[in-house]
Amino acid sequence: MAAKELTIKEKLGQLYKLQGIDSKLDEIKIMKGELPMEVSDLEDEIAGMTTKSNKLASQTEDMDRELSNHNANIKESEALILRYQQQLDNVKNNREFDALNKELGMQKLEIQLSEKKIRELAAARTLKADTLSGVNENIASRSKNLAAKQAELSNIIEKTDKEEEKLVKESEKARKDIEQRLLKSYDKIRKSYRNGLAIATLTRESCGGCFNKIPPQIQIEIGVMKNIIACEHCGRILIDEAFVSESKG
Repeated sequence: MAAKELTIKEKLGQLYKLQGIDSKLDEIKIMKGELPMEVSDLEDEIAGMTTKSNKLASQTEDMDRELSNHNANIKESEALILRYQQQLDNVKNNREFDALNKELGMQKLEIQLSEKKIRELAAARTLKADTLSGVNENIASRSKNLAAKQAELSNIIEKTDKEEEKLVKESEKARKDIEQRLLKSYDKIRKSYRNGLAIATLTRESCGGCFNKIPPQIQIEIGVMKNIIACEHCGRILIDEAFVSESKG
């Protein structure tokens, strides 16, 4: 047996009911505002800065190891110089004397090169450490801000979560009863406006969505509900104020 064809009044009633549910969902989203996106952006930003911090910390550790190696090289060269100088007192010929002097010169050069590297590395490490400190300060600041926003969002979610879940189910249920053509138009109109209002009430001879005057003949057609009428200015589906009062009653 074929399903009974709904009247225009019944179809408008379905759309009006759905609009009421979706508007309540919109109110919850407005209450949350930009918080979900702000929280997500902050989380991404902190993750990026943490990666940078870890990289800088690793580079600083590499510099520390390199500095330690150069200091060890200097100590080793100093020990060799001391040994070679002691050996100079016991040289037996010019060949040994020249060989020891050559070794002494090489070790002194090694010390000079290591000292130069230490100065360069120390300066670079200071800059790197300053950058790391700045990044970590930013992470701490952003983390504090994130914690505050997460707490605010969590508080809103705690208050609205059950209500939102209930409304989503009601919206899904209401949508199943509406013919696809009307539902598609309804969704398209909703997406066109920030307030998500697709069904507007005819109030004081004007569209409740854009507040433009509706011609008398169109007002009559809206009242008798023989056809679905859209506002010629904003495209919202119009329903009579008396029908809204009747539906609420």
